[in-house]
Amino acid sequence: MRVPLLALALTIAAPVTAMAGPASDAVKFFYTQGRFVGDPDYRDRFVEPVKKLFDQNDAALASPDGVPCIDSDPALDAQDFDDGELARTLKLAEALNGDRAEVTATFRLFPGEQDASREMVWSLMNVDGKWKVADIASRTNGWKLSELECLAGDATE
Repeated sequence: MRVPLLALALTIAAPVTAMAGPASDAVKFFYTQGRFVGDPDYRDRFVEPVKKLFDQNDAALASPDGVPCIDSDPALDAQDFDDGELARTLKLAEALNGDRAEVTATFRLFPGEQDASREMVWSLMNVDGKWKVADIASRTNGWKLSELECLAGDATE
């Protein structure tokens, strides 16, 4: 009698998981094929507060006296990396809590270099069945994307 109950439980639970897909897939997307988190083509993969930060960064870049806040890739906490080392060392750990998830990405930027290890924590929300990024934090260097400040130049203009 236990087998049919287990099968029923798995059948009921499966559509919930399949509907959104693993949150880690949403994060893994940014660690493949050199994708840059700040690329405007990927903005549909984000929600507030990070979407607002991207808008502020864009305004700062467009202003002659603006100070952008994104000067490296937030997914990497770096500007440069070795594709092979990143792919070889990337590990994702996912923790789900209803419509929210936290995915921790650990990896190395370069082989054999000191200070090349990174630990990034991605906060995600399930929006209409899709995992979207709400924030990215670096445990390695102690910053959070949502806490960065962009200056778009003189506010009196």
